[in-house]
Amino acid sequence: MNHRKLVYAALGALPFVLVVLTDLALVVAVGDRLPGRVASHFSFSGKADGHTGRTVFLLVTVALPVLLGAVWSFLAARDTFRGGRAYDGFLVSGYAVAGFTGYLTAATLLANVDTADGGPAAALSPWQMAAAAGTAVAAAALGLLANRLLPAPPDGPEGHEGAGRGARIALAEGEVAGWVRGTTSWWPALGAVALAAGGVAVTVEAGPAAGLPLVVVGAFLVTFSRPNVTVDRRGLTVSGLLPWPRVRIPLERVEGATSREVKALGEYGGWGYRIRPGGSGVILRSGEAIVARLKGGREFTVTIDDSATGAALLNTLAGRDRGES
Repeated sequence: MNHRKLVYAALGALPFVLVVLTDLALVVAVGDRLPGRVASHFSFSGKADGHTGRTVFLLVTVALPVLLGAVWSFLAARDTFRGGRAYDGFLVSGYAVAGFTGYLTAATLLANVDTADGGPAAALSPWQMAAAAGTAVAAAALGLLANRLLPAPPDGPEGHEGAGRGARIALAEGEVAGWVRGTTSWWPALGAVALAAGGVAVTVEAGPAAGLPLVVVGAFLVTFSRPNVTVDRRGLTVSGLLPWPRVRIPLERVEGATSREVKALGEYGGWGYRIRPGGSGVILRSGEAIVARLKGGREFTVTIDDSATGAALLNTLAGRDRGES
């Protein structure tokens, strides 16, 4: 790991390290004054309605920020989030999560000091949630300030060689060509299962009117578990198992296309149909993608294997549509 990546990994882990140190200090200070069964869950009114063994609670209290810190540190070291704005958001979210969870675990520990074993703890009132949110905001501001003191990570990688120069596939006059590529995406299927299970549970508890929308959304996700990307005389089309919904970019809107690597989280903030300043896309994973430059300066991106071939054919067909030889 080079020096720059080491610095960013440390910056990502820093707030969680501070939370761990704070929790350990509290455990040392008041650990012998905690009951054998600690109140670990509170109702909205602030009364304890769930208990956990002291050892388990203390282990989770320390393990949670360690795990979260490892995730943030790992992503920072890998340059998963590229570009100033994306990286700012990444660090700010980490500091906010650390501040929020750190405050609540500390407040829960202190609420259990000198209480009866398995009995009610001191109330953890709703204002504690507001205080946790305020701590999260303050921590996020500190994270943003710390990030401003360091140079931003590099922007995303350039396109594949040739594709960035508008690579084309030679077609004879009157020759017709098309390109179709499918890919398997597990997250829509997993999301569909989760939503269907949630829909059934909600239906049992609250009736079909409440649970049916979850089932419908789950069925919608299934249609995108096997998406197809097509480049032909109609343009660039992304569709699922059914003809609709689909996304189509007509040839007349395409200025050019490249093939390059994209980061789902770093550049688009997640997966699915994504919208960001300057463009949109269907992002199913990190990896190679067709990036179509559209009239008006926007971009449309779709992640797919063999994207260089699809981008080259899209350039050829768009050029032909403009009357270029």
